[in-house]
Amino acid sequence: MRPLFAALAVLVLAACSPAEKPAPPPETPEPAPVFGGVDLAQPVRALGTEPFWSVELTGTEMVYTTPEPPEQRAPQPRPLVQGTTATWEAETADGTGFRVILVTTECSDGMSDRTYPLTALVKVGDRELTGCAAASSAIRAAGESGPTAGAAQPAG
Repeated sequence: MRPLFAALAVLVLAACSPAEKPAPPPETPEPAPVFGGVDLAQPVRALGTEPFWSVELTGTEMVYTTPEPPEQRAPQPRPLVQGTTATWEAETADGTGFRVILVTTECSDGMSDRTYPLTALVKVGDRELTGCAAASSAIRAAGESGPTAGAAQPAG
C-alpha cells in the first residue's frame, strides 16, 4: 500500500505545483507618427529636381527612381523619429546604402509654386539629393500645380 500511497502523493504534489507562466501577449507595434501633418503609416513621396528623382516610401519598400535606370529598391524599416526628423536606413539587394531623412520644414520644389510640408534628404550609394516630401495621395491630388495638402498656404 505504501508504494501506491507514495505514487499518489507525487501526483498530488505535481498537480499543486505552480503552472508555467503564460507567454506574455505579443507586443503591439507602436503606430507610425503623424509627422509635419503627414501620416507616416501611409505612402509618402519625396522628390527633387535638377536632376529629377523620386523616392516612394510604400510601407514595405523604399523605391528610388530617376529618368535613367536602374531603379533602386530596399526594404522599408520603421522610421527612427527624433525631434523634427524621421530617418529610414536600409540596403538594396546589391548592398547599396539607402537613407531617407524627412525634416518637418516646409519646402518648395524650386520649379513651381508648389509647397510641401516636409524637406527630404536622400542618399543612395554615393549620390546625395535634397528635395521635398508629402503624402503620396496629397501629391496626386494637387496635380501639376498648387500646394500639397498639409502644407501651409502662402499668405496673400
